[in-house]
Amino acid sequence: MLKIFNYILIIFLSFFNVALAEKVDVFEFTENELSTLKVKKVRGAYAKTQYSLGNNENGKFIRAEANKSASGLGKEITINLNETPFLNITWKIEKDLPGIDEKSKKGHDYAARVFVVKKTGVTALSNRAMNYVFSSNNNINTYNPSPFTKKSIDYVLSTTKENLNEWVTVKVNVRDHFKKFHNLDLDEINGV
Repeated sequence: MLKIFNYILIIFLSFFNVALAEKVDVFEFTENELSTLKVKKVRGAYAKTQYSLGNNENGKFIRAEANKSASGLGKEITINLNETPFLNITWKIEKDLPGIDEKSKKGHDYAARVFVVKKTGVTALSNRAMNYVFSSNNNINTYNPSPFTKKSIDYVLSTTKENLNEWVTVKVNVRDHFKKFHNLDLDEINGV
């Protein structure tokens, strides 16, 4: 049985090219956009995650609150990884998920995650993904395949062991990770 905990996630997302100072905002964080995003409810969850928008000195953000529930928001978007290979995430976890084995099927839950997807076939099961996570129980820069599919890699970028209830900004080279973990030389990704 899937055990889902109460957690709160606040997040900003953008792809960036350091050398050319080009930036692609993945989300606009507007009410109109929020109403158009695809919601995916996790199997076994009791209810959807509650999403709301906010604004602070860093800009606009989305806040997710879950209580024995889980769902995710998705957006099909093409990102040219030759122009903007770096994903920047600014996030904060107000309540974590202590004591679960995030690497197991039973405990495969993270305080927050951002999937970056490359379509590699006609079905969702054929896609490849990097799943960037804010872990409650693992160390930064650790990684493993999802216990549900070897085509998705869980990669820890932040941990509540160090940054509970604190804003954290992380940066990762998505293009390099798809090469390293999936042996794919990608020019673009198809969704976040």
